Amino acid sequence: MIEIIGITSENKIEKDIFTNAATLNKYKWYWVDFHEPTDEEIRHLADTFQFHPLAIEDCVQILQRPKLDYYEDHTFYVAHSVREEDRDIVKDEFNFFVSPTYIVSFRREPSKELKQVWDRLAAAKNTDMWDPYYVFYQILDKIVDNYFPLIYKIEDELDRIENNTQHKSMNNLMNEVYDIRYMLLSLRHTVNPMRDLLYRMLNSNHLQEISDRKEYFSNIHDHLLKVSEMVMSNRELTADIRDSYLSLNSHQTNNVMKVLTIITSIFAPLTFIAGIYGMNFENMPELTWEYGYFLALGLMLVIGVLLYLWFRSKGWFK
Repeated sequence: MIEIIGITSENKIEKDIFTNAATLNKYKWYWVDFHEPTDEEIRHLADTFQFHPLAIEDCVQILQRPKLDYYEDHTFYVAHSVREEDRDIVKDEFNFFVSPTYIVSFRREPSKELKQVWDRLAAAKNTDMWDPYYVFYQILDKIVDNYFPLIYKIEDELDRIENNTQHKSMNNLMNEVYDIRYMLLSLRHTVNPMRDLLYRMLNSNHLQEISDRKEYFSNIHDHLLKVSEMVMSNRELTADIRDSYLSLNSHQTNNVMKVLTIITSIFAPLTFIAGIYGMNFENMPELTWEYGYFLALGLMLVIGVLLYLWFRSKGWFK
């Protein structure tokens, strides 16, 4: 589907415009949105707008890295939004062709961020402040702002795991921690390239229109820096939880081994004595003695008590 909004020289908004170069050139500026386009509609990128084949190829291919490319009369941008689906991070790609007289957006999936900006422009009574770069700023701002709810949700899940109010087993909690680490890794692979993209935009000598609105795009860059720091701090938190689990697991294993060692150490001499007296040789000492059985039991008891007291003095039972 292709939707178009055109702004006339009198700053009036017109919609339902035919996709034709001669028709579009009559407007002061216009916004063309390619939403889940067909192959026939994609051909307008080359036939009607005459964009570079490499840029069109980037549009057609899925999940290019966020970037910008300079062309003679426009700039091509690739940006990513993120959303959660079945406890997984799903990336959606946006492609933009931006110049002082038009903005062309290209996307494969529905986008609430772009729709919000589209509806705002369509309902605007005064379009003096609107132009292609302001539309571009608004879309990027919505995309970046929607990173935060996902980060906050992950932080809430980490707090729940740390508190463990549901008393889940550590194995189940660790599975959740590793799921979160994977989500944070996917977020980092989106946020960091977007941060670098904004940095290039702000420090480019070829983008005068963005330099004129530097405070707006700097605000987006600041948000991306904050998101990047939150992603890294939460990954560090998951690493701390993982290390704490491993330490606790090792501590519990050591305690079990210590208990087994104590039991083995106490029963080893007792087993030795029982083994000796269980041989039933004819010339076994005290074999025919009336009190030999009680002597053996008493000896086992004394050895067991002495070993228990010795281990206790060493602090093994604390």
